[in-house]
Order: sequence, then structure tokens, then C-alpha cells
Amino acid sequence: MNDELLIKFLLKETSAQENIEVREWRDADKENEKYFEQLERIWNESASLAVQPSADEELAWQKFKARVAQKEEENIQPVQLKVKRNSNNLKWFSIAAMLFVATGTWLFFSLWGGGYTKVSSEALVVNKALPDGSQLVLNKNTTLRYADHFKQNRKVQLLKGEVFFDVAHDRKHPFTIAMDQVNVLVVGTSFNIKRNVNSIEIIVESGIVKVKRNQSEISLVKGERLMINADNKAQLVKQANEDELYNYYRTRLFVARNTPLYRLIDILNEAYGVQIVPTDDIKTLRIYTTLPFNNLDKNLNNICEALDLEMERNQNQILLSKKRK
Repeated sequence: MNDELLIKFLLKETSAQENIEVREWRDADKENEKYFEQLERIWNESASLAVQPSADEELAWQKFKARVAQKEEENIQPVQLKVKRNSNNLKWFSIAAMLFVATGTWLFFSLWGGGYTKVSSEALVVNKALPDGSQLVLNKNTTLRYADHFKQNRKVQLLKGEVFFDVAHDRKHPFTIAMDQVNVLVVGTSFNIKRNVNSIEIIVESGIVKVKRNQSEISLVKGERLMINADNKAQLVKQANEDELYNYYRTRLFVARNTPLYRLIDILNEAYGVQIVPTDDIKTLRIYTTLPFNNLDKNLNNICEALDLEMERNQNQILLSKKRK
């Protein structure tokens, strides 16, 4: 597709047949549509810029050509605006002058870490593939952003929620996850991160994960867990991960292996959005069970049967206690 035709389209100077050609080209491939959106963004940003005639236009044109040539030498692929000069039509010089200013701003913003794509899971568990081949599973109510030029800048910002990362191997471009003062650095590995208001939990399933906070740094390997509390500035301390309950949203199973009851109940409260309250004397009871992610009442009945408990509903709470003799 000729860029001159695309600019004519933005200027609304194309014929009916040319309009059809542009639309068919945009619909043919997602990359075409992305290219057009970038060009349109530059055009819109430049629309308000005042353009000087003659000499200023010629200077802008020369600068514009030099900037594009420089990016090509650096092997960077900017928006390729092949605007043709026409000595009999100053309008194209005006367009080039405006695009030079706007393109400079856009290139700096997008190529040097400014542009990010936002992903939110809302009320659903979402599977997401990143441009580098990394696979993500977002738990409900999770929001993150990843860099637009992701293959060269593999940076993710986890704003809230929980994500399982299966990171594609690429030693030349380390994969980083930023959470305020906490940064996670990996090359190719799999791990789970949960970010709440006051804490961050990291559990590693494979490979090595480096975690940095301020001047502290620690490495985690398979089966290790790190909990960071926002109000605790102490040294980072890892520990063995003791259960598989964290990955219920991926496996659709609650797997408890000699797990304290309070831990299982915490996960059930999170998963179902309920308030299950155990009495103090049963919180530390240990349970072996595997529960499917389906009917809450059925799962609670199975827990009560396994530990000889009884269940009572009190308004919005579900109370668990030992059976009365």
C-alpha cells in the first residue's frame, strides 16, 4: 500500500475506488490496521501544528528525510512515511513538515519505553499471549500493561491482581515485571505473582527468578516463595512453598495436601467472593482433599465431612465449627 494514498485518505481526498482499496487493505491484516492507526495518530497529533511555508517547509523536509534514514541505519522500523515531493504542489511539503515534528515525538515515545498496551481481566480468568511468545493467565480483577515494542523491551507493569507467567526464553532481552519499588527479572521460566494493596507474593514453578526491592536482591528457584509486605522494609527472605492452592484459577482445582484449614478457607473466600469464618479451635486442623471449582456448598459439605465439622449461615457469613455432641 502506497503511503501517499493513505495520506490522501486521511485528507479525505481519495476517490470512491481508492476508499475501497484502503479499507480492503486495512481489513486484510491486523498489522496493516496497526500501521494505519500509527499513521493516523501521527496525522492527528500534527493537525494542530502551524506550518511555515517555502524555506521552513524545505528545511523540515530535509530533516524528516534525515531522521528516517537514521532510523533505517539503526535497524529500527519507524512508521515508514514515503511522502513524495512534488515541486508543483506545496501541500505535500506542508504535510512533510508537520509529520516531521509529530513523528519525532511519536518515535521517541514509542521506541524508548513510552508506549504500553493495557490488559484487564475484569470478572473472568483470561489467557493472554504476549508478542514474544510468553503465555500469561490472568486471574479475575487483574490489570497489567506491557511495552508496545515488546520483543525489544520485554517490560510488564503489574498494576493489581494475580498472573501466572510462562516466559519465553530470550537471554538477549530479559523479561522484567515492575511493581512500584519491586522488580522481577527472568530469562525463561514460569512463576505466579499476586499483587494486593499491601503485599506481593511470588511463587516459582520452574527456572530462576530474581527479585529486587531498593538495594535488596534475592533469587528464587522451583518450589520457593517470597512474600513482600509494603510496610516491612526488612531484608528479602524466601521460604519453601507448601501447597498448590495458589494456582486454582488455572487448574480449576483446590488441591490441599496436609494443608491448614485456614489456608484453604482463605483461598475459597478469594475464589468465590464469600466470607467463610472458622472458629479458632479448628483453624489449624490439617486437611487432605481435592475439590473441583464448581459448587461452593458441595465443597463445604465435603470439608465438613472430612473434618467432622458443621456449617451454619449467618447473614453474609458462613460459619464452620466442630460438631456439637
